[in-house]
Amino acid sequence: MPEKTMSEVGRACREKYQKGKQALERNNFDYAAAILFDVLKEEPGLYECRAALRAAQHHKAGAGKTFFKKMLGAASQSPLNAKGQIALRNNPHEALQIAEQILNEDPLNTMAHKLLAEAADQCGYPKTAVLSLEILFKHSSGDPDTARKLAEALAKAGQIGRAEQVFVELVKADPHNQELAQAYKNICAQKTLSEGGYEVISEGGGSYRNILRNEAESVVLEQESRHHKDADVSDRLLAEYIERLPSEPRNMKLRRSIAELYADKKEFEKSIAAYQEMAEMGEAADPSFQRAITETRIRQFDDQIQQLEKSSPPQPEALALLRAEKTTFVLEETKRRVEKYPTDLALRFELGQLLFEAGQSTQAIQELQKAQNNPHKRIQAMNLLALCFGKRGMFDLAARTLQNAIKEKPAFDDEKKELVYNLGCVLEKMGKPQDAIEQFKQIYEMDIGYKEVATKVDAFYASQCPGS
Repeated sequence: MPEKTMSEVGRACREKYQKGKQALERNNFDYAAAILFDVLKEEPGLYECRAALRAAQHHKAGAGKTFFKKMLGAASQSPLNAKGQIALRNNPHEALQIAEQILNEDPLNTMAHKLLAEAADQCGYPKTAVLSLEILFKHSSGDPDTARKLAEALAKAGQIGRAEQVFVELVKADPHNQELAQAYKNICAQKTLSEGGYEVISEGGGSYRNILRNEAESVVLEQESRHHKDADVSDRLLAEYIERLPSEPRNMKLRRSIAELYADKKEFEKSIAAYQEMAEMGEAADPSFQRAITETRIRQFDDQIQQLEKSSPPQPEALALLRAEKTTFVLEETKRRVEKYPTDLALRFELGQLLFEAGQSTQAIQELQKAQNNPHKRIQAMNLLALCFGKRGMFDLAARTLQNAIKEKPAFDDEKKELVYNLGCVLEKMGKPQDAIEQFKQIYEMDIGYKEVATKVDAFYASQCPGS
């Protein structure tokens, strides 16, 4: 589904957008953001609305350069980020909405912009992706990965000249990178296509394929640029790459493409073998290969689980066994990565979270206590630590941990709501209903729809006035 212009959406949607735009022009940023966000729920591909919402969010926060640097350093981690990453796998449109929810509270949240860019790319909204990637690129101190993603999004959005400029700088910074050189060549080919091809076609003088010197190269460029390759194209590309491999044995980009195509075709064992072959070629120090193997194995588990879910008659025992096998695999693989990279505190947080979800609270505590020394994971780690203490009946430790975490959260965002709610639940279990209700009332004042706070607070007031 391509991005839409204002003329391509319904009248009611246009009127609602105009109302939001007027609120923005009158500096009523909260109201503008709420209306524009609502419009995007109906028309997620309406780029003009997305750009207006971004302006409202930034004005609302008073975001400036200094503020961005502060947020970039803090790398604020909303619990919604995790939810967004899960949605990204199956429902990129939902991931878009989640990213905007985060940006409404924190318009310069780097994780949210990354999530939004990835989701937009999957939805086929390149201009929307560019909107976030431009922000990330501006404040990334020349990060080549961000620059590469921006250039690719610009090319998809038809901004070939700008994409070429970004690639020129990338190639200058890393002149021996053959992958970058090839990508730059492809962009130049696209530029030639965009500048000269359509004129010829409009005059009936030929096909765009004839613009490039090598017609076969044109076909490859077109097919490789498709986000979702159909089976025939995947088969053809795979055969071509395998044929090229003997003459380019050290071309890791080529080998990665082969591995990815095998995974897309659900030939997972061949994909994993291709990644392992790369690692055995002296690239074992590169953790991305092992991560790719792990992700491919998880995709294999998910595919098998999906097949069992659709099986007739149902096979609940086999399904439960396979899900348990996947959980064990992910947990053991994460443990292995922690052993290999013991100082990676973000990885320790991931392991602690998995251990907690597996019901291994004692082991989780050990990992989370270390993970809380990572400033980007500190609050999340403290929250999970408290839940672990609670699982073990150590309610005083759980309450103290949550209270300390709350002190470190000045903004009453979703993360703080969760901390306060969890503290209220712990205080209930400690037999302190009055203290507990004070926590729930804080959330009630801000968000009456959050979890069970309305039920708890209403019940409390009803108990104070039994005759009413």
